Amino acid sequence: MKKASLLVFAVALLTHGVAFSATSDITLLTSQEGVDGQQTYSVSLQILLFMSLLSMLPAAMMAMTSFTRIVIVLAILRQALGMMQTPSNQIIIGIALFTTFFIMSPVFESSFENGIKPYMDETIDFDRALEETRSPFHGFMTGQVRDSDVALFSEMAGYESFDSVEDIPFRVLVPAFITSELKTAFQIGFLIFIPFLVIDLVVSSILMSMGMMMLSPMLISLPFKIMLFVMVDGWTLVLGTLAASFFVA
Repeated sequence: MKKASLLVFAVALLTHGVAFSATSDITLLTSQEGVDGQQTYSVSLQILLFMSLLSMLPAAMMAMTSFTRIVIVLAILRQALGMMQTPSNQIIIGIALFTTFFIMSPVFESSFENGIKPYMDETIDFDRALEETRSPFHGFMTGQVRDSDVALFSEMAGYESFDSVEDIPFRVLVPAFITSELKTAFQIGFLIFIPFLVIDLVVSSILMSMGMMMLSPMLISLPFKIMLFVMVDGWTLVLGTLAASFFVA
């Protein structure tokens, strides 16, 4: 529905531009060939392209930042504690979102200062601004992705090898980064799950030895798991470890 609305808006905008140019002799879309052979486009087309890319912003937020790893680890943590609805999905997403902003702030600032701001000041052209904007995200993802995942998607895309990590295209880097983040998130979640699983096993064994097989072990172990998590300052450990896992990678 969103893509259809965007398409309708684009068609309406182009139709309006064609009709307007017919009456006032103003061209909506223009392109010029630069000295080096590259094409430069009119501001109107760049605005239309920018508005189209905005619809991909939520997907880019999940696929090109630390959001995926954080939200999966927090969801596994909630499952390990045995609380299906606490914290709620909205709280988990909110924690993951603002932790992502904290981790990605150097990337966002570099992208804005080197790409978006100079373009708004009209000191660089659109192609240079696009390259300077994408470069910090490319560097962040190459610092986290596994070589095996890059090799897998490179082979599937038909690339033999790359001279440097800067040569890895986004069509290979993004799926490799997502796959690598999923692996890392589940590894961290496994380590978080172990101590809570031990508490469940101990409580279950005690109840069986006392003949209380009709009493749910989850009901008895839940207070002990919450107490353990609070005593070790679990939220600070989990979020601090997640943030550090990106900075030290």
